[in-house]
Amino acid sequence: MSVSVALSHALPGFALNVGFEAPDGVTALFGRSGSGKTSVVNAMAGLLRPDRGRISVGGEVLCDTDSGLWLPPYRRRVGYVFQDARLFPHLNVRDNLEYGQRFSRRGRRAGIDHVVGLLGLEALLARRPGALSGGERQRVAIGRALLSDPRILLLDEPLAALDEARKAEILPHLERLRDDSRIPIIFVSHSASEVARLATTVVAMDAGRVERVGPAAEVLSDLSAVRTIGVREAGSVLTGQVAAHHSDGLSEVRVSAGSLFLPRFGAAVGARVRVRIEAQDVILARGRPEGLSALNILPGEVIEMRGGTGPGVMVQLQIGADRLLARVTRRSAEALGLAPGAPCHAVVKSVSVARLDVGVVDTVNPGEDQAAPVTAGREQDAPGTAGDDQGAPGMAGDSGEKTR
Repeated sequence: MSVSVALSHALPGFALNVGFEAPDGVTALFGRSGSGKTSVVNAMAGLLRPDRGRISVGGEVLCDTDSGLWLPPYRRRVGYVFQDARLFPHLNVRDNLEYGQRFSRRGRRAGIDHVVGLLGLEALLARRPGALSGGERQRVAIGRALLSDPRILLLDEPLAALDEARKAEILPHLERLRDDSRIPIIFVSHSASEVARLATTVVAMDAGRVERVGPAAEVLSDLSAVRTIGVREAGSVLTGQVAAHHSDGLSEVRVSAGSLFLPRFGAAVGARVRVRIEAQDVILARGRPEGLSALNILPGEVIEMRGGTGPGVMVQLQIGADRLLARVTRRSAEALGLAPGAPCHAVVKSVSVARLDVGVVDTVNPGEDQAAPVTAGREQDAPGTAGDDQGAPGMAGDSGEKTR
C-alpha cells in the first residue's frame, strides 16, 4: 500500500516543501531536529492543514488542496504514536489496548491476542502505565494504535526519550512489527542507528526539504547524506547473513566482501541482518595490514572523496556489492595517496559495533534483503471510523499535538 505526499507550508523560520512516494514497509523521515519531520506526519494525520498539498494512502486521498478535499482526523484511520505514550493512567494495559478497538471498523477488529504477542505484552496486561518502563509504555501505545485498525501507522520519534537499555528492549519488537504488518509505517527519527535498523525506505530531510529518497542502505551510505546526518553520525549499512555464533563470544556475519566478526547477538544462524558501521570507526590501509588486533579487514576501492573546511575527509568505498564510508584526516588521505579508483582495505574493530547497530532484516524470509510483510487481513477501505468521532490520546483525533 503506497503512500504519496506533496506538501508546501509556511512555518516559523522556514518553508516546508516536501514531496515523496513511500512503498510498502517502514519509511523513515530522517534528519536533524527542526527539519520539518513532525510537521509532515502532523499533516498526514490531519493535525496540520498545509497551505498546499496532496496526501494519499493506498489510493485513498486524505487531502487535496486543489480540489478542496480535506478529511478530518477522525475519518483518516491513522494510528499515531508520539514521543510520550499518552496512555490513560487510570486504566490498566488491557483496558488501554481495548480502548483502541473502539475506533476500529465493525467486523474488522484486530485480534488483541495477536497484538499482545507481537509486542510482548503478555506479562503487562494487569499493570497500569505508572508501573511500566518507558519502553513498555511505548509498546502499549503502539498496540493501542494497531488495534484501532489504521490504514497507516505514524511513529513520531517513539524512542527519543528512552535510554539505551530501553531502546534495546523495544527495537526487536519494532522489527517484528515491520515484518508482520501489512500497513505502511512512517517512522520519524534523527537517530541514524534507529533508521538503519528499522527503515525500508529513507526520506532524508533538511530545513524543510527532501534531500534524497531511497533504500536505507543506499541513502545512509551516500556522501550526500553526511550533510543531513552530520559527520559524527555518518556511517554505512551492510546487509549480511549470520554464519555462526562462536564460543569466544563473537558472531560471524557474511557480507558481500567477506566476514564481519561482531560481539555476539541473538539472531539465529541463517538470518539476514543489517550492520551499521560508523565512518569514524573505519581505518584505511592501501595494502592488507598484518599483525593487527582488528579482525575485520575488507578489500575495496575508493569511489569518491569529499572534504570540508576542517581537517577531515569523508571517503566512500566500494566493498564487494556494498558501499562503506570512512572518515579520515586530510593528512592521512594524502599520505596514502587516496583517490577515486585507488584500491585499499577497510579495517573495522569488532568491539566498535554496538549491539544496537545490528538488527534483523527479516526473521521469516532470511534469504531476502528487504523485510517483507507476511500476514494478511487488511485491505484498503473507504474512509470512516466506527464508533466515536473524537480520537483517543495517541490517535489522530487527539487535539493537543505539537507542531514543529
